[in-house]
Amino acid sequence: MIRIRNSSSLPLLGVVPVAALLLAVAGCSSEASNADPTAAPSCPNGTNVSVSASVDQWGNIAAQLAGDCGTVDTVIRSSSVDPHDYEPTTADIQQLTNAQVAVINGADYDDWAKKALGNSSATVVDVATVCGAEEGANPHLWYDPECVKKAATAMTEAFKKAGPADADYFNSQQEQWQKSLEPYNQAIADTRKVAEGKTYGATESVFDYMAAAVGLKDVTPQGYQNAARNESDPSPGDIQAFQKALKDKQMNVLILNIQTEGPIPSQLDQAAQSAGVPVVPVTETLPADETTFQQWQIDQLNELQKALS
Repeated sequence: MIRIRNSSSLPLLGVVPVAALLLAVAGCSSEASNADPTAAPSCPNGTNVSVSASVDQWGNIAAQLAGDCGTVDTVIRSSSVDPHDYEPTTADIQQLTNAQVAVINGADYDDWAKKALGNSSATVVDVATVCGAEEGANPHLWYDPECVKKAATAMTEAFKKAGPADADYFNSQQEQWQKSLEPYNQAIADTRKVAEGKTYGATESVFDYMAAAVGLKDVTPQGYQNAARNESDPSPGDIQAFQKALKDKQMNVLILNIQTEGPIPSQLDQAAQSAGVPVVPVTETLPADETTFQQWQIDQLNELQKALS
């Protein structure tokens, strides 16, 4: 079974260089929304909404939206932890249940968080529910541009409910967030110009939502897709079919999740390079050198553009 591994051991794979990944494990780590913790907060009425996010993909966005009127703590901020199988500590559960607002991914990605919040009074932003993701759907919803925007709006509404005295501030943060998405939206549009109608194979379904958004067609062998979706090992026949598709250049690009370990992703990477198929590494969580969700996504889209041009 493919498992997420410690980022310190990740190789630089493919034809596109990628920076080393993410922070060390921090099972119950706190990140204040203020950029400068020594500076006086600028929240007009002194609101400080306590927010807990299950994973940093959403925690980073929540911190941008909360600004100086909230403090965001993220439970999992490490690429070495698999949210699917994570066993929360007592402190993790307290962190989630004691928060005024809890942000979780849903779609069975962080089921432990949903269970922990069963008896909590926190306002829960379940991204899968917000985005209408049905049971069994691809859980990597932060790669869906429309879902990202819906989730951000839901977070703002939850913050306003928790801190109504500073509702205007949270509205202003939402407006700033939307402006900050302009380069992200432009990167998607620019990528679509070179990607639409072209094909890709993927070692995992992490990037599938974004691939669809820019017009790429998924030609990953179905047997391999099914195995990846079920977190099981693909059969030798599935791997051979994938390798043959690369050799025959049925794929314009290989999307490689470099946060997974095991010989299979490495074999496919080598097969792509041997066939002259560009390889674009992507990550499931924010790399250590990326400060915002938006820039992380833009950088990956830029690399995809280069590979497809």
